[in-house]
Amino acid sequence: MGGEAVVEGHGDLVVGDDGLARPRWAAQEPMLRDYYDTEWGMPVRDERGLFERLSLEAFQSGLSWATILRKREAFRRAFAGFDPDAVADFGETDVERLLADPGIIRNRRKIEATIRNAAATRDLREIGGLPTFLWGFRPATTPEPQSLADIPTRSPESEALARALKARGFAHVGPTTMYALMEAVGILDTHLLGSHRRGSSGIWG
Repeated sequence: MGGEAVVEGHGDLVVGDDGLARPRWAAQEPMLRDYYDTEWGMPVRDERGLFERLSLEAFQSGLSWATILRKREAFRRAFAGFDPDAVADFGETDVERLLADPGIIRNRRKIEATIRNAAATRDLREIGGLPTFLWGFRPATTPEPQSLADIPTRSPESEALARALKARGFAHVGPTTMYALMEAVGILDTHLLGSHRRGSSGIWG
């Protein structure tokens, strides 16, 4: 994007033509900038919203987040708006339909994991539901990164969350994927110090 300048002392931050500082990844194109400015790191506390984010993070594994964002609406159409009840009832016919859908990531293992996770999400309602479960792993502190290199890719809490989800029947929920989920839904704040979005979730001071 034009008009960008590196923030002095924060090499991974750039100031856009709107005068706001963002990490380089969020300044690459309007789609990523909009996602960073309006959604990433904001608290998500509803079941469907968290199931969608968990599913998309699993599909993102090994791919760029931009790829997932471009396909997000197609994912929503393919997976019944990420309604856990609807997805939990998907059968082999649905799997074959999804494998033939060019709008999504056609990976059988990830597709089957999403269906399995929908059923596991439904089962979690017996003990308070997915939102209560996920937010129960919020740590006591959050990182305060000066650079992208300062941001962890996993933590004791994401490792514990991954183990707990697997014990409840979830699949494709490794500790790195769960750390990314915790960042995306506001459980952590890993916005760089100096970013205009730091502290925007209201969860962390």
